[in-house]
Amino acid sequence: MPTLELEVLTPSGSIFHGSVKSVTVPGEEGEFGVLPEHVGLTTLLQAGVIDIIKDNGKKESIVVNWGVVQIASNLVTVLVDGAVAIRGDSESEVAKALDEAKELISSVADSHSMIASVSARIESAAHHQNHTHMI
Repeated sequence: MPTLELEVLTPSGSIFHGSVKSVTVPGEEGEFGVLPEHVGLTTLLQAGVIDIIKDNGKKESIVVNWGVVQIASNLVTVLVDGAVAIRGDSESEVAKALDEAKELISSVADSHSMIASVSARIESAAHHQNHTHMI
């Protein structure tokens, strides 16, 4: 199956770089998915969750505050001001990532509904992450 090359960059450096089957990003006009051979596009991102399906089929989520995504051929570059990957080798590491993600979103969100929506997505991502480690 064809893949995309995805890179998620923050001012502190790369938080993700690798081949993926697909990625869903929180665009300014709403969430949208990117598959291989997606049309070229550059657009703003709002606070939300980037959902990644890695080339091995595993899912990973990254919470971002705001930024821009550029899609060119099979390369997706996401530049964000702040990001927290919801990952870890233990429940305590995942819980710490969740706390950092909630703090990141709370610092930029203008409305309680956005915080609630992103928090629900974060909890869902954490549940999936914990379930993956339990298998």
